Order: sequence, then structure tokens, then C-alpha cells
Amino acid sequence: MVFYPWVKVFHILFVTSWFAGLFYMPRILVNLAMENHPPTTERLLLMARKLYRFMTILAVLALIFGLLLWLGYGIGKGPGNGWLHAKLTLVILLIGYHHACGSLLKKFEKGVNKRSHVWFRWFNEVPVILLLAILILVVVKPF
Repeated sequence: MVFYPWVKVFHILFVTSWFAGLFYMPRILVNLAMENHPPTTERLLLMARKLYRFMTILAVLALIFGLLLWLGYGIGKGPGNGWLHAKLTLVILLIGYHHACGSLLKKFEKGVNKRSHVWFRWFNEVPVILLLAILILVVVKPF
């Protein structure tokens, strides 16, 4: 248990950093959906590609440290820990959202995006809702 606090710190650090990317990536997509100036579009695409690669590294590290907490230290095991199953379900949805960001970026790169900036503004709210739900499950542990 001597390393437990360190594993927890790094899990929180990488989750927080991953979410920062998940909050910013859709904002870049909003701007791409509104942009008509090719040099600006290229700059936004470059930013989005770099951010997506970095976000993916952060996501993998967050998942590794989270799995270490769960499987290595037994966090959430045993009776009365239904909150963890719900959290893991939301994490799977979050991974899907991350993947969706990458798919949408590829559409912009190919010039085939069909969605409006308004759609991307709504899409941008998904990680906020997931973060709130995950925080409630982890802190309150309602079941």
C-alpha cells in the first residue's frame, strides 16, 4: 500500500489532463465547422491532430493507473461497490467519445464534414455531463 497514494495521484492527474483535451477538442471542431479560410483551417487541423495524439497518450495512462487501482489495490471490489460498475460504464462511453472526436477530425481532414458548428457546440457538452456523473459516483458512492 506504500505506492497507493502515488498511483491515485497519477490517475487523477492523467484523468484531469485527458478531460482538458476532451473539453478543448470539440471547441477546435466548432471552429473548423465555421472556418472558410484555408490557411486557418490548416492551422486548426494541425492543432487538432496534435491534441488528439496527446489526448490518446493521456487516456491510456489514465486507464492504466485506474486499472492498477481497481485490480492491484482492490478499489471498488466487494459488496456495496456498484458505483464502480456504473463508473466503468461511463468510462467506456468516454472512450467512445474520444474515438468519436478522432473520427470527426478525420472527416474534417478529408473535407467531408456535414455537421454544423451548432451540432459541435452540443457535442462539446457530452464530456461535461460524463465528468459530473463520474465525480458523483466516485465521491458520493450512491450504491
